[in-house]
Amino acid sequence: EAEPAIREVLAKAARMALKGYVVPSIETEVHRALKEVADEAAIKVFAENVRKLLLSAPFGSKAVLGVDPGIRTGCKLAVVDDAGKYVASTVMYLQSDGEKAKAKKLLEETVKNTNIRAIAVGNGTAGRETEGFVREALREVGLAHVPVVMVNESGASIYSASETAREEFPELDVTVRGAISIARRLQDPLAELVKIDPKSIGVGQYQHDVSQPALKKGLDFVVDSCVNSVGVNLNTASYHLLEHVAGIGPSLAKKIVEQRSTTGLFTSRQQLLDIPRFSKKT
Repeated sequence: EAEPAIREVLAKAARMALKGYVVPSIETEVHRALKEVADEAAIKVFAENVRKLLLSAPFGSKAVLGVDPGIRTGCKLAVVDDAGKYVASTVMYLQSDGEKAKAKKLLEETVKNTNIRAIAVGNGTAGRETEGFVREALREVGLAHVPVVMVNESGASIYSASETAREEFPELDVTVRGAISIARRLQDPLAELVKIDPKSIGVGQYQHDVSQPALKKGLDFVVDSCVNSVGVNLNTASYHLLEHVAGIGPSLAKKIVEQRSTTGLFTSRQQLLDIPRFSKKT
């Protein structure tokens, strides 16, 4: 039997150990386990949202007018042709009646002269008002058959300031690049959205609270699986799209695009073997 004084010291030490070490350690472990479960569930939601966005029905190879709404600075308009190439851009202002009258004329001329088949309006600030104005203007000039579609513009501003956008359009203003991206998102959502980090597409709330490596891995897998299930057109796909094809990484994707621009369009799979480091296995 321990002495009463020693028993008291041992009991006090045990209480301190439990309170200072054992309980906090168990709490941390439980928190970590619960967070892992919560992260997994959240990432699943993010991934599903990204998948739905990437696999939205494409409008196809038709000329589109992209509209990036703006109140003070005006709405940026960008025309892209049926192949998704940038044609021209301008600005329309909608604050006064005089400006609105000019904007109607501008819209009519643009749609008629460039054979526009649809108008994509970004869903950012003043998006609804701009969409309403465009619909009304087209109806007044007898062009009501041209569809006006609201497009999710999340990440368009990030794309327009990115290295990718600077490579594509070095001479264009950031806002015009945004309008081009909005137009292309209607034509082919998958081809356009792969240029943006999936985390920037506005896929869900609290994405900064979950495990970032796990989120990146989960979203990258979704992008890859979407690209591989849809497939790509070897003669029109950008290297951003090609690099997601199984077996092709960023460097090979760039080589394919280089080969295409120097020797022309591919007419057979065999020609891929002319590309350095492109093996039968690849």
